[in-house]
Amino acid sequence: MDRHEVTKKIISVKVARKMRWADIAEKIGQSKEWTTAAMLGQMTLDAQQAAVARELFDLTDEETAWLQIVPYKGSLPTAVPTDPLIYRWYEIVNVYGATIKELIHEEFGDGIMSAIDFSMDIQRESDPKGDRVQVVLSGKFLPYKSY
Repeated sequence: MDRHEVTKKIISVKVARKMRWADIAEKIGQSKEWTTAAMLGQMTLDAQQAAVARELFDLTDEETAWLQIVPYKGSLPTAVPTDPLIYRWYEIVNVYGATIKELIHEEFGDGIMSAIDFSMDIQRESDPKGDRVQVVLSGKFLPYKSY
């Protein structure tokens, strides 16, 4: 048993029970974005959150324990993603990454945007020409220090 096996079980139960991430998140008590990442093995649940997940997904004691262990982060199976949706994110970073970097450095100085002190919001934006995906990423700015 490992965290990957727990993730596979969670997805299997979610599909079988026709569950939605937003509904799971409401029961876990976190955003749908954080909860989805957690259920996919990228975040650590506390004991209370893990107990809720246990009930939702019929997890064993061992499977529930895996949810509370700090995971090895990084969920892509290849360096260049092959899934079309994930590849578009890779493409966005390839095309706009230098622009994002320049604009962040111009506004904040030399540093990075945290992926730890971070939040994300994904929403549907209605549009008569075809609905749009709105993604808002918000990370704390962490300046490099001189020493």
